[in-house]
Amino acid sequence: MTNKNKWSKAWKSSTKPSKQRLYVYNAQLHTMGAFLHSHLSKELRQKLKHRALRVRTGDTVVVCSGSFKGTTGKVEKVDVKKRRVYVTGVEMAKKDGSKAKYPLVPSVLLIKELDTTDKRRLA
Repeated sequence: MTNKNKWSKAWKSSTKPSKQRLYVYNAQLHTMGAFLHSHLSKELRQKLKHRALRVRTGDTVVVCSGSFKGTTGKVEKVDVKKRRVYVTGVEMAKKDGSKAKYPLVPSVLLIKELDTTDKRRLA
């Protein structure tokens, strides 16, 4: 009998979507950071020799798809548990007229500029 709540780092892949969802759902927090990667702009790609990096607070990003396509802003908050990113300028109007931050999936973002306060990130 296998325990479905057990998470394995050695897990390779499965073609069953239910197993893929279960893997992501049961992943540990330090592993969920790998699900927060976004593509880099062409300039950053050539400079850093990387295709994608984890999104962090303070990065300047462009929304590439969805109803906010083309919007540029700074990352205000990264929710690791929910795998969502909150960007300035990306807000939705609530029924009472107030504005609320709209959560975005990191895969729809393009990193234009990095927050360079952390030197270890660029090393």
